[in-house]
Amino acid sequence: MHPNEEILEQFYSAFQNHNPREMTACYHKNVEFSDPAFGNIKGDRARAMWFMLIERGGDDLKVTYSDIQANDYNGSAKWTATYKFGPEKRKVVNHVVGTFYFQNGKILQHTDHFDMSKWARQALGFKGFLLGKTKFLKLKIQQQSSAALSKYLRAMRSIEEDAS
Repeated sequence: MHPNEEILEQFYSAFQNHNPREMTACYHKNVEFSDPAFGNIKGDRARAMWFMLIERGGDDLKVTYSDIQANDYNGSAKWTATYKFGPEKRKVVNHVVGTFYFQNGKILQHTDHFDMSKWARQALGFKGFLLGKTKFLKLKIQQQSSAALSKYLRAMRSIEEDAS
């Protein structure tokens, strides 16, 4: 197994086991992450996203992965997350392809690709069915995801300050 395949195996195994600390240890300090829900985020925000998603997913979050491939420079993996979304607790099964670029034994760029309209139908019901293919909904979801991540980071900083 190529060393970069081992990094991806560690990353997804940690995700499966709800261990964001081990996941983000696979990231380069200057990591760049992108997906349809969060858009482009970097560094600490990208790392915090995994903590937030795992915390919010709780015991309902189930992750499977397969087809890990990597060479000296880039790699890919398929993964599926099953979880409950929103106040209505709608079941979402999101099939994702992750692509990666590595530098110095760490993930420098991570892009997750998935069908936003299919996700929206599952997560948002009829509203998602109607608006799932629109740029408006994608932008709205990215704004809400960014706001949730900012709120999460503020809460984490507040906890750290209280502890010191």
